[in-house]
Amino acid sequence: MFEGKKILVTGGTGSFGNAFARMTLEKWSDVKIVIYSRDEMKQWDMARKWESDPRLSFLIGDVRDAPRLRRALDGVDMVVHAAATKIVPTAEYNPFECIKTNIFGAMNVIDACIDANVDKVVALSTDKASNPINLYGATKLASDKVFVAANVDSQSAQRTSFSVVRYGNVMGSRGSVIPFFKQCVSRGVLPITDPRMTRFMITLEQGVELVWKAFEDMSGGEVYVKKIPSMNILDIARAVSPEAKHEIIGIRPGEKLHEQMIGVEDAAHTYSYPGYFKILPAINNWSKDGSRIKDGQSVGDNFSYTSNENTEVMPVADLSDWIRLNEKKMGLL
Repeated sequence: MFEGKKILVTGGTGSFGNAFARMTLEKWSDVKIVIYSRDEMKQWDMARKWESDPRLSFLIGDVRDAPRLRRALDGVDMVVHAAATKIVPTAEYNPFECIKTNIFGAMNVIDACIDANVDKVVALSTDKASNPINLYGATKLASDKVFVAANVDSQSAQRTSFSVVRYGNVMGSRGSVIPFFKQCVSRGVLPITDPRMTRFMITLEQGVELVWKAFEDMSGGEVYVKKIPSMNILDIARAVSPEAKHEIIGIRPGEKLHEQMIGVEDAAHTYSYPGYFKILPAINNWSKDGSRIKDGQSVGDNFSYTSNENTEVMPVADLSDWIRLNEKKMGLL
């Protein structure tokens, strides 16, 4: 799929970009990856890990900077759009900056990709874009909508296709709950927002594989959602430290009790496949398009995919094993 291709990853020095580069370079020998991001220090650190691999290159740039994006896309075949302002409190206190990156930046990526005749674009989304209650989620919902609608606007000779991948909490990633709990273990007390809280659980490797699947399967306009297990927050805490006590601190502003990746409003356009769901666009009657549906099965009108009603639950022992195997990478992913 990627042999002989040149792929640009926006926000490529983040957790996803590092995993995508590692896994893609391991799987395909004749591929070039361009890491496009605005953090020079992260680029420096990442470049040192792959300093002997000529297939990986780096460009300083911001998705807010349309001219720089156009230059970066020279000769690029595929794009993964991972750049985002994604910390919920940061977005709440800096709304203009969040909107500039997550919405205007998405629009810049779309325009630049169409102008550069890029073949396929996959944008990363979040569970928070489904029925959003915070600004981050609202901006990512807007981003998802413009990427889906971009398939209408793409009129280039080599038509650019756009799709979206949506997943929830990445296990062990920077700023996530598991490394946060690990930092608190020495105190003997883990802060719990609400004992009823549940979260979807996905590894970075599964996220990368879902992006690969999107590139392989997409016609344009699809939103891909990985089927993954859920856990209660108390079980996550027990997996990190069975002996630690729990202190209830209350839900933070903009935080959901449960995660949702597919709402009942999207059920009529959602299809099930082995390992994932696919939400098809309501516009242009694309949700009835056989080339997009393929062998999918309709989920039914009352379906929703939420962490509290998920039929697949990760056992505490499985998460404990995963933490033990990934101890050294915790918070660095």
